[in-house]
Amino acid sequence: MRYVGEGFVSLAEKYEALKDQLKQLRAELDAEAAKLGVGAYVQGNDGTVYKIIRPQGTYVEFREIGYERTAKAGESRGSLSKKEAQEAGFALPGVK
Repeated sequence: MRYVGEGFVSLAEKYEALKDQLKQLRAELDAEAAKLGVGAYVQGNDGTVYKIIRPQGTYVEFREIGYERTAKAGESRGSLSKKEAQEAGFALPGVK
């Protein structure tokens, strides 16, 4: 028999577990970004270009390092313009 709030508690527990995983993943991602250095560009196998940046800040937390990326298939835009990625020397799928 379900009790009042069982669905909420289940989702909250899953959410908290994911937050912990994401916190660890963020630390690993930041370490890899730091190795590349601010201003570096890299391109993924799917053609997405990432630029290592020093973020302006976010609502909840301020990060020392982060990234912007071009739009992936099906997205209208990314945080890194395709023009900037091309000017940095990257060939983008479907862009001339």
